Order: sequence, then C-alpha cells, then structure tokens
Amino acid sequence: MNARAPLLALKDVKLMDGLTPLFDGVDIALEPRVRACLVGRNGTGKSTLMRMMAGLIEPDSGERFVTQGLRFAFVLQEPEPKGETLLDWATSGGAESHTAEAELWAFGVDPSTGTTSLSGGEKRRAALAKAFAEDPDLIFLDEPTNHLDIFAIETLEDRLRAFRGGALIVSHDRTFLERVTQRCFWLYDRRILRLDSSYAGFDEWAAKVEAETAESLRRLEKAIERETYTFYRSITAQRTRNEGRAARLRAMRADHAERMRAMDKPMDMAIDSGPVSGKLVAELRGVSKAFGDKVLLKNFSTRIIRGDRLAIVGPNGAGKSTLVKLLIGQIPADAGEIKLGTNLEVAYLDQGRDALKGDETLWDVLANSGSDSIMVRGQPRHVAAYAKDFLFREKQLRQPVKSLSGGERNRLQLARALAKATNMLVLDEPTNDLDIDTLDLLEDMLADYDGTLILVSHDRDFIDRLATSTLALNGNGRAAETPGGWQDFIRQNPDFFAEISQKEAQKIKADTKPAATPVKSAPKKLSYKDQKRLDDLNGLMPKWSAEIKQLEAVLDDATLYSRDPKRFDATMKKLDALRAELESGEMEWLELEEKRESLAG
Repeated sequence: MNARAPLLALKDVKLMDGLTPLFDGVDIALEPRVRACLVGRNGTGKSTLMRMMAGLIEPDSGERFVTQGLRFAFVLQEPEPKGETLLDWATSGGAESHTAEAELWAFGVDPSTGTTSLSGGEKRRAALAKAFAEDPDLIFLDEPTNHLDIFAIETLEDRLRAFRGGALIVSHDRTFLERVTQRCFWLYDRRILRLDSSYAGFDEWAAKVEAETAESLRRLEKAIERETYTFYRSITAQRTRNEGRAARLRAMRADHAERMRAMDKPMDMAIDSGPVSGKLVAELRGVSKAFGDKVLLKNFSTRIIRGDRLAIVGPNGAGKSTLVKLLIGQIPADAGEIKLGTNLEVAYLDQGRDALKGDETLWDVLANSGSDSIMVRGQPRHVAAYAKDFLFREKQLRQPVKSLSGGERNRLQLARALAKATNMLVLDEPTNDLDIDTLDLLEDMLADYDGTLILVSHDRDFIDRLATSTLALNGNGRAAETPGGWQDFIRQNPDFFAEISQKEAQKIKADTKPAATPVKSAPKKLSYKDQKRLDDLNGLMPKWSAEIKQLEAVLDDATLYSRDPKRFDATMKKLDALRAELESGEMEWLELEEKRESLAG
C-alpha cells in the first residue's frame, strides 16, 4: 500500500523557551483521516507544538510543509466565544449558517444563546460545533473533554469516528483516547516519538522506551567513570593527549547533564488524612433541592461512612456540584434532613477554581501570611521548595494566578489543599487540564488515602479506578447509587440514562442532515452505549460459560472437600457468583436484543 501524502508536517523543528530548548529536532506528520493523540507531561510544550503546526507560532529553525488549500480548525483549551450569539461566532470562520446551526444543536447548545455568562461546558460544546461546522481537512483539539459530561464526550467520540479529515488531539482522558485514536505522538526528551496504534497500547510501549532511555543513561555514566579514571591515571602523559581526553570528558559530562535535565520530573504529591473522623461522615434523609422550576433532588436519602470513595456522575446541570455542597454543609436543603459527622476536616477543590484570585501571586496563594514558609502536613517548608514538588519554577512564584495555564491552576489548588491534614477530600472535576502522568500520580495517592473521598468527574477511567460506589443524577430529580465505578453503574442500571443517551444519539444524526431545529424522530438503532454493552456481552457470556465449566470440573473431584476444604469453599463461592453474573448477563442480553429488534422494525 502506498503511503498517503501528509496534510501537514514539521521537519527538524527547534524552538527555545528563553535559554532552555523546548523542541530539539521535532519531526511530525499527519495524513488524511488519521486521528492521532499528542501526549506528554504538562509543560513539555504540547499546546505550543499544536499552535506551531497550525502556523500560529514560528519555530526558531526547521521546516513546515502544508498541503495547498489546507483548511484546519483549532479548538483551544479555554475557548472564548465572541459576537452577539453563538451562531454569530460559529459562522465567523466561514461556515454556512444552516450547517453551523445544525452543529450547535448536535452538540446540545441553542444557536441563539448569547456569548456572555456561558458555563465551561457550553463554551466547549460551542467551540466543537464551530470547528466541525467549518468542515476542515484537519482539526486540532486541545483538551476537548474538559467541562463536558460523559454523554457529550460519547457524542464527540462518535463525531470524530465519522469525521473525514485528520485530527490531532491533546487529552488526559484515557477512555476517550483509547476509543478515537489510531496513532500516538509522544513529546519526550524534546522530540517526537511515534506509535502506530491507538492509545490502548501506549503505556506498554512507553515503559519500554523509558527502560531503554534509563539503560542508555546508565551506559553513559559508566563510560564517564571509565574516562575519568583513565584521565587522572594519565595526568603525567603528554599535555596534548590530556587536553584531547579532557575535552572528550567535558563533552560526555555535558551530555549527561543535559539528559538529566531533560528527564521528566514527576510531581511529589502526598496527603495526610489527619485525625480520624466519626464513623458517620454524612447522612441525607428525604432531601429535596430545586432552583426555580429545575428540580435537582427529590426525596433523596444516602449515607456516607468514613473511608467511602463516592463518585457522583450525571449530565451537566444535573446538580452534581449542588449535591456536593449539600453533603459538606455549604448550602441548605429545601426539604429533608442533613446530618454531618463529627471531627471532619474537609478540603474542597471546586471545578471553577473559585478559591484562586487572579491577581494573587503563587507565593500569596501558598503562603498567605506573607512569610517564606508554609506548613506542610505539620512541618514548615520553604515556599519555593514546596512549589517545586508541584513542578513550579521559582520564577513563577511572583507571577499572578491569571497568567497560569489551566493545568498549572489545577496543580496550584492541589498544592494548597494537600498541605493541610484532611480526613474528607472533595474533588470536583479534578482531572481537567492535568496530564496523564500526573493523573496516575493523583490516582496512586488517592488509592492510599484512608480518609473519605467524594469525587465528581466525567473521566470514566478515573472513576473506575477509584470509586467504591457511584451515585448518579439524571437531571430530573432522580438519583441512584450502586457499588463500584462507572461501568458497574451502567451494567446495573442500563436504562437510568436512557433518555439522555437517545438525545445524544439524535444530536449525532443532526450533523448528517442539517436542520434549523433538533432532530425529533425516534432512533432507528441502539444508542452507542447500549450497542457497546451488547457487543461486550457477546464476548463476556462465552467467557463466563467457559470459566463455569472449569470450576465445575474442579468440583468433580470427590476428594476435594476432604483434602482442601478452603479451596472447595472458594471454588463454590466463585462458581455461584459466575452463575449469577451469567444469568444476569443473559437477561440483559435478551432485553437489549429485543430493544434492537423493535427499533429496527
């Protein structure tokens, strides 16, 4: 098969950030219909590289090749709509009015909405609609899932898979990247490494690359040791030979120092759960909450026990942040009773980062007393040293908060919150703007946290890794809670979000048939979520049946109970659980098959 000519390419591109090299010989190319992700730690220059590819930034050296007549769209990390209405903004890049209107409806926003006082989710949806309405050959997406709920993310996934152009995506959302990408570009050691597979294969590949890099550095260190030993042994040899050897040794040491500086430094996060809270953290009985005609909770009851890890999920506007504020006593209920536990030390990181004032400096935020030190989990530390743990450079400490990127503001909030002992940690959309490596560190830290965790997130992978229970709101006053993470909730409550999923499926269709109003017709096939679950069950049921046969074969041994009663009991329990899961899966499969047939016919 002949390789396709790239839409856009950079060759041997270099760029300095002051005296520090940001890119040192970057090569990257995108072909038609290729959906690629660009990954790397915060601060390595991912957004800068995307802007350079789009021609918004000039490199210090290197070449940029662009197909003649290339049309591209760029969805910024923090889009700011302009104009009187969202339709005005969506057509400002040349899109036809009817196309822009259809795309705005497809992404769930009213074209006549004004551009002021928009939420983060509304801005993001409008920016995505504008980009797709322009029908580009190439689309750049910088953290496109920020502020989107799970259903909007699934809409974007379907939209990207149907997109005819190329795409370059910067995102922290693992599940999203695994579902939409076909190639990975890794900004590593100021260069681009390429993996020709989806993000699902990235971790294993990256681990091999890092192991090879570590081995190369170890060999260099050994070579420096040998050269140093030989140099000083020959100190009495001819001066010219010594000068040549000294120059070679200096070059090796400079190479080693440069490699060490280039190696990514991970954040140093830790948390102290402080004094033990009471066993009961919070209890809600018959709680109702509404804003005007919008009912968020109706006769809702739940109990949170010390050590619980509760994820709160649902569409934007369903009341997730409101529920959090009810749980921690920030706002009163309209009806019902809220009881908070004893000895609670709460740290709350809100998604809007409202606690950070734009004119304050980083120094002011971390050491608001004006001193040079900050108390970190009971011990004084210098502000600069503590900030360095969260990857802030000393020169940034006197910069105003408003000059920071989204990821830097998120890290600053974490730095301030984690400095204090807290036995109840409340995180509202903590994954926004964080790179995947930092998310891994945050997950590891939270996994070891022995306090109570309340988590509001749209990141399905993050929820599945951390939550012991998931509480869902549907936006119409209903709530449901089940053990486990997002996938567990959907498996146990397949129809809880059915109305929302059908609306999202209809929005996707609106793009292929532009209209001035949302599509109202009923879907002719299963929603994406239902179809995926049906596909999953088709693979899981044979696996469960095979495992059941294996366990039954073990139990066929008549002497097993007398020889190993513990194994017998464990096998019986596992067999009972698998049989129950298979029975439940078969019932769910039948329901989905009946639903599919009724929609089709």
